[in-house]
Amino acid sequence: MLLIGIDTSGKTASAALFDTETEIFLAQSSLYTQKTHSQVIMPMVKDIIEQSGKKMSDIGAVAVANGPGSYTGLRIGVAAVKALSFGLDIKCCGVSTLMALACNNIAHKGDICTVMKARGELVYACLYDCDGYAVEQKMEEKLISRDELAETLALAGREVLLCGDGAADFFSAYSSPMLTIAPPQGRLQNACGVCLAGASLKLITPEELEVSYLQKVKAEKDLEDKLKQN
Repeated sequence: MLLIGIDTSGKTASAALFDTETEIFLAQSSLYTQKTHSQVIMPMVKDIIEQSGKKMSDIGAVAVANGPGSYTGLRIGVAAVKALSFGLDIKCCGVSTLMALACNNIAHKGDICTVMKARGELVYACLYDCDGYAVEQKMEEKLISRDELAETLALAGREVLLCGDGAADFFSAYSSPMLTIAPPQGRLQNACGVCLAGASLKLITPEELEVSYLQKVKAEKDLEDKLKQN
């Protein structure tokens, strides 16, 4: 089956075309951009399909990073996948951005901790065990302070590979011989990781696809604060 993966959860817009039977990536494109992802993601998808010599009708399913991440970016990615699923009459799946980041480093054998910036000293984080071929989640995805995450990793007492847009800052702040950091090509979001994670997930209808923020969006928090004051 040909699977399209899309990631718009951070500053990188990325799309990939993966053959799940041969486990070959037929095409992949990533762009670290200041533009709105809505301007670049669909032309990117169209381009990788054309460059690979395939047609839209050849696509069997679509996977998307559905959170955590940028509120606007996630909505754009999920909306794009819903449109593709409806238009092509195919199913889709939502992939945890944290899981996809771990899958970007799937050749690593051992623990992988994904660290994504949230706000202030808070990060989105999750810990995975990887055998060099597949990743297994070891803890719940969390919105957690960097200090709490450092304590959790220290108590685990195992060497850990860090990835995600918060990995470099975390590595610098909590320098330890137990911590290593993924190389640049495996550190930020990439649609290849979305494909690898999505290939083993149950496919759903576009109506079922939702965004997973892991935290309340600003409008919800502002409303709660206002209600508490009244």
